[in-house]
Amino acid sequence: MPSSVKALGQARPSGAGMAPQACCCSPAAVQRRLPILAWLPDYSMQWLKMDFIAGLSVGLTVIPQALAYAEVAGLPPQYGLYSAFMGCFVYFFLGTSKDVTLGPTAILSLLVSFYTFHEPAYAVLLAFLSGCIQLAMGFLRLGFLLDFISCPVIKGFTSAAAVTIGFGQIKNLLGLQNIPRQFFLQVYHTFRNIGETRVGDAVLGLVCVVLLLVLKLMRDHVPPVHPEMPPGVRLSHGLVWTATTARNALVVSFAALVAYSFEVTGYQPFVLTGEIAEGLPPVRTPPFSVTTANGTVSFTEMVQDMGAGLAVVPLMGLLESIAVAKSFASQNNYRIDANQELLAIGLTNMLGSLVSSYPVTGSFGRTAVNAQSGVCTPAGGLVTGVLVLLSLDYLTSLFYYIPKSALAAVIIMAVAPLFDTKIIGTLWRVKRLDLLPLCVTFLLCFWEVQYGILAGTLVSVLILLHSVARPKMQMSEGPVLVLQPASGLHFPAVEALREAILSRALEASPPRCAVLECTHICSIDYTVVLGLGELLEDFHKQGVTLAFVGLQVPVLRVLLSADLKGVQYFSTLEEAEKHLKQEPGSQPYNISEDSVPEHKVALLKA
Repeated sequence: MPSSVKALGQARPSGAGMAPQACCCSPAAVQRRLPILAWLPDYSMQWLKMDFIAGLSVGLTVIPQALAYAEVAGLPPQYGLYSAFMGCFVYFFLGTSKDVTLGPTAILSLLVSFYTFHEPAYAVLLAFLSGCIQLAMGFLRLGFLLDFISCPVIKGFTSAAAVTIGFGQIKNLLGLQNIPRQFFLQVYHTFRNIGETRVGDAVLGLVCVVLLLVLKLMRDHVPPVHPEMPPGVRLSHGLVWTATTARNALVVSFAALVAYSFEVTGYQPFVLTGEIAEGLPPVRTPPFSVTTANGTVSFTEMVQDMGAGLAVVPLMGLLESIAVAKSFASQNNYRIDANQELLAIGLTNMLGSLVSSYPVTGSFGRTAVNAQSGVCTPAGGLVTGVLVLLSLDYLTSLFYYIPKSALAAVIIMAVAPLFDTKIIGTLWRVKRLDLLPLCVTFLLCFWEVQYGILAGTLVSVLILLHSVARPKMQMSEGPVLVLQPASGLHFPAVEALREAILSRALEASPPRCAVLECTHICSIDYTVVLGLGELLEDFHKQGVTLAFVGLQVPVLRVLLSADLKGVQYFSTLEEAEKHLKQEPGSQPYNISEDSVPEHKVALLKA
């Protein structure tokens, strides 16, 4: 197929690069909130052709995946399809990436199964509340909070999720019944009941896995189509490309046809998907209470039941979607507006809850299909959304015959790439300490997802704080001690700095002068000022000098405000060492506005 056209990146100015001071009603601000206005005026027939092909390819991928992911979420199959179309329409108006496609994913489906107890009402309410949280984060520009979840934590979580989801489908692949959903119990009961494997399901499931693998390998090795190719070659390449791109739909259709053939003979060796609610979902408000056999569960009780899911699900949804968007924006040379992406996904979840959707996010696999199909704008999502709606209206009766083992094969092949086999070796070479949050997250996610993510993030933050509290310092010994913090100087590091200077300068015999090289220090706080004041007093009592070199303007401003006594600083290290060695030709600056060099006074007053 033709290579991807970077239409959206060419037609749309980057939202991230627009002037923040623009009026909320100015054309630039409106275009930033409605990115469709940037590319729609330039829309062409060539773009329409490419978007149609891409939307059709994604649609044929998402329909079988949606049915399969509903199983992962512990919900009836139709809820996967209910969740697969709203994002297509919302992103058409609000999306800043031409490639991203929103819908159900393996990761969020797993989280939904953890926090909604396999109850559709809880899943729909979780979508609504997640959307509200995501919208609020977008409006308040809180996307930076996601930066505190490090890459090792994400890799640990996704790898654990891949194992959990993949192993969770072994029961369907083998036709086993009554297997618990909790991971450790699942492992135990799966091996315990392995003798009850249904031969039909096992054979069909393994055949589907092999077919999906072969088609994927073919897809990865299909050479791109060139206009100079003969028509017959282009046609054959097009057919191979179509079959391999729509491999999920092709394999599931094949399995359903096999199951239907057995059904006609009166013998059914497979566990089938079964009845699926027909027609489009009704438009209604999310369930703010639910009636059970034990009475009515109020909204407050439902929120309490979901607990940490109200934080984990929206945050992981945002993280997954923005990571996908940034990845493909980098590959295809355009930029996205991260806060606009928060608004798009938040509104998708809010509006999706009106049609019984569970929480959705950007899908890496389907976004890759979209990009490889040559999509030009988010308009390709319209084709995908319409295809899902048509399948709900006309094809649900045929979904009855889809064997669960075929859907299990689709899920296993979809989540297999999430398990990063190279990350341990990479971290071992780059920074071995990062293996700690990776392993903590990976192991604890098998117990409880929120504990794994929380513990991994906490370990990452502790590693970060340790580097802040104990910054590396370069020292030069001699008649004058020169000490240079290799990074910034913040209040947790004051005690370490004080100890290093006292032990090497004042506790030496005899005490010697010291120079604090501040080139890498761009800001200090009140605690640091107090610590420096105490150091200056200690040096004064011993009859030696503590001098400063390379003070930045923000640091000068703070020291001026603090009115510290006896602070001397020099423009260069050579001048400081000359002065402290009592050599002529160097004069210190005292910290007062009258003695600060003129060029720095101008900066201070700026």
